[in-house]
Amino acid sequence: MDWRDQGILLASRRHGENAAIIEVLTPERGRHAGVVRGGASRKLSPILQPGAQLDLEWRARLEDHIGTFRVEPMRSRAGTAMGDRLALAGLNAVTSLLLFCLPEREACLSLYRRTETLLDLLDQPEIWPLAYLNWELALLEEMGFGLDLRACAVMGPEANDLSFVSPRSGRAVSRAGAGEWADRLLPLPPCMLGQGPAPDAEILQGFDLTGHFLRNHLAPELGNKPLPDARQRFIDRFAQRTHRP
Repeated sequence: MDWRDQGILLASRRHGENAAIIEVLTPERGRHAGVVRGGASRKLSPILQPGAQLDLEWRARLEDHIGTFRVEPMRSRAGTAMGDRLALAGLNAVTSLLLFCLPEREACLSLYRRTETLLDLLDQPEIWPLAYLNWELALLEEMGFGLDLRACAVMGPEANDLSFVSPRSGRAVSRAGAGEWADRLLPLPPCMLGQGPAPDAEILQGFDLTGHFLRNHLAPELGNKPLPDARQRFIDRFAQRTHRP
């Protein structure tokens, strides 16, 4: 069994004296693990950093074996991340959530493309947090818990003042449609509808919204595991930037 593809490195851990086990996200085979011989060496360990874009060749005697990877670097994102604490926290949030959510060896071409695009924006801090928020929406969609922000769940498409989201159904609700139930709904910031300049305060509000569905809808389907700490560390660091005088 063998295949060749490119992928994004999600994690690497030492295996034995000189090898490493890596997990990558690929377009056609989803999240996939394998052993890299010499992966812990001085030559390869600097390459095997989270976020790296790799050319991959995987081989195994049987398809269900862990197999071995031969890797060639295509581009590194470590330099960008290491030079910016927010970028590093964001990179760690992305890779940790993918490891948390994705089943092994299931294709996720759309999410792969969204992830690659997002990571290529790491050096643009003015737009990256909003891009990351939209990526979390795509992740929820991929996992079967997408939000429906197209029309008001109560009043239909005629309502044009979408302001809330139902915490149970994930459907948008207009201000008029919410009525006396507004305090039981989750605020929907305009930036998630593609409206306005997307100030940091709105993006933080968006993280509260996606976080609710990650914690209360997705996580229970994955055995009630807690969300990766890396996500909250990124949000906390972003909040510090937001509140900086």
